[in-house]
Amino acid sequence: MKKGITLLFLILFGITQAQEAFKGKGDIKVNVGANIQDGGSGIQGSVDFGLAENFSYGFVGSYLLGVNEFSGFYNGSETPYNNVKPDFKDRFDAKFRINANIGNVFNVDEKLDIYPGLSLGLKNFGGHVGGRYLFTEGFGVFTELGFPIAKYSDDNDMFDHLNNQFTFSLGASFNL
Repeated sequence: MKKGITLLFLILFGITQAQEAFKGKGDIKVNVGANIQDGGSGIQGSVDFGLAENFSYGFVGSYLLGVNEFSGFYNGSETPYNNVKPDFKDRFDAKFRINANIGNVFNVDEKLDIYPGLSLGLKNFGGHVGGRYLFTEGFGVFTELGFPIAKYSDDNDMFDHLNNQFTFSLGASFNL
């Protein structure tokens, strides 16, 4: 019971003490969280730097920790594969990204930042839609949906799909 009351108090305090989610030029946000997708799950980290009132740029990296093994015949090959796991290069992806921070354009709560954007990465050119909500001046939560627009390769490698698909991320957001 005491833990429940304490948790409720912290949530209410966080909501009442919430701060502005995106301030514009000079703003720095860091997101750290889980990356969930078909065939695996992992971690994602990103940093965004404010350039103007509604524009930011940044970097995002992801690494798949839990990846399904592959067994069978791949893509019509006659060679059987047994319990094949992806290499580091198949699990890791890094991207440069730009965001349009439009929470204030829609005149939503100033504690909420909504940001669609584009990304240019090691595996593809893609897009994302995200949101973050700050409970305090330095801490909040974020969620993002990512998707590829164009792959760089027609090479249909066994694990090529891992970084070329729809992704869902959620975690903690920090204001620096």
